[in-house]
Amino acid sequence: MRITKQATDEAILNELGERLARIRLDRNLTQAQLATQAGVSKRTVERLEAGTVGTQLSGFIRVCRALEVIERFDLLVPEPVPSPVEQLKMAGRKRQRASTGKPAKPSDKNWQWGDKQ
Repeated sequence: MRITKQATDEAILNELGERLARIRLDRNLTQAQLATQAGVSKRTVERLEAGTVGTQLSGFIRVCRALEVIERFDLLVPEPVPSPVEQLKMAGRKRQRASTGKPAKPSDKNWQWGDKQ
């Protein structure tokens, strides 16, 4: 299954679990062996592979590290690169907060208080 934005959370969790299980089996590891290498409980590995919602992200990261697929997280959440214009505007500084922007102006010139849009 390809993970898309239309997929439900449960479907994505199940797919990730199945992928982890396939990688584990390709490496000829039992769930207990993987749990030991990752420093998590066997139950955590079982939950991850089953796509159970109750697992913590730290357990997922530990299992991915033990399976040597942690580098793929770079593809999951790539480092943001500002555009050249944004780099010039920031003059080497990093953004510290989001801006709210200007409030929207009514598009209708005949707009009056109490009108609903």
